[in-house]
Amino acid sequence: MADIFSSDTKAAIVIIDDDGLLIKSISPILLQHGYRVHVATSAQQGLELIAGKEPELVLLDFLLPGADVPAFLQEIRSRFPSTCVAISSARRVGKKAAELIKAGAAECFLKPFNSHDLISRLDTLLRIRELELSNEKLQFEHEQLLIQLEACHQGYPQLLKEKTESLRKANSEIAQTEKLAAMGYLAADMAHDIRNPLNSISLFTQLMRQNVTDADRKDFLNKIIREVEKIDSIIRTLLDGARRTRNPSTNVRIDQLIDAALEIFAPQIETSKIQLERRYHVIPPPVKADPGELVQIFTNLFLNALDEMPGGGCLGVEISVEKGMVVVRVEDSGKGISDQVLPNIFEPFFTTKPHGTGLGLPVVKRITRMYGGSIAVEKSTQDGTVLRVEFPACIETDQPTPLRASGSG
Repeated sequence: MADIFSSDTKAAIVIIDDDGLLIKSISPILLQHGYRVHVATSAQQGLELIAGKEPELVLLDFLLPGADVPAFLQEIRSRFPSTCVAISSARRVGKKAAELIKAGAAECFLKPFNSHDLISRLDTLLRIRELELSNEKLQFEHEQLLIQLEACHQGYPQLLKEKTESLRKANSEIAQTEKLAAMGYLAADMAHDIRNPLNSISLFTQLMRQNVTDADRKDFLNKIIREVEKIDSIIRTLLDGARRTRNPSTNVRIDQLIDAALEIFAPQIETSKIQLERRYHVIPPPVKADPGELVQIFTNLFLNALDEMPGGGCLGVEISVEKGMVVVRVEDSGKGISDQVLPNIFEPFFTTKPHGTGLGLPVVKRITRMYGGSIAVEKSTQDGTVLRVEFPACIETDQPTPLRASGSG
């Protein structure tokens, strides 16, 4: 075991790895960026270090000799719940990734490390840990204050509860955004593993189809290609979740962009007997954003709305400007979202659809927040759901121009 640290540190990290060259190469980088480094070469040494040093982070080798890493990971998370554990591996963990995440791993790193990427991801894990511990402390203090104030006045505990809940939700949203960014690295890593064999399957199937004359066999091959395309679509969604923040420079007219997105769904709207209602109350001022990402937002929302109305219904799109924000409401006449499901719809990988990825709405939320906007469920009853999306209007533009009437179709 070894300790490597400077006087000016922001967090402790225990590296459990028997690769001396790797430890020698990354320790100076971690020290330079303010980490206090402790090193163990076995599972037993690692447990002793964690117990003695109480580190914020642990970097655990996936191929640690003599250790059942998933079981060892669970032991660390059980005994030291405030310590964040990341897995490092010299090869892609692939199918093991989900098992490791379920066992308590917060991230998976691929060796050899890119120094900038390593520090960025460790800093992200550290922020997530701080937010989660802050939320736990806040909840504990809240419960203690309620006990103390309950005897004083019935109104005070309720007021305190409401204010504390607002603060907890704000912290939770920040933590969710950081977690989605961390999961994006894992998604991109797994997508790389999946896409290579997937492209080969698609290519060979298309070559086979060229030489097939039997109609039934050709139909089977067409179905294989369509299913491969569905998998590829899911992978693209995963990669969308991993995309990094950028600085927008394009002025986008929301109404024009929405009209273009609706054109994509025109055949589905017609065949499903959906009535389309456009309620554009103003010609909205532009917003600064990437047009492709805004199309992605409304494509997701329109697709979800149409999925809720398989037997026909009404799809409504309303545009207004409220307090300097361009506001879009997307309304469907489906069966609504249940109270049990509603709190989870923006959580990564949560889905109620048999073939859903659970990344559509989390990605939408990430993009809206990236541009200073927000998305929320404004109403959901048995008669349908209304989602409200808003973006800051460009302040240098003129006031929005009112429209005399709204259109349908």
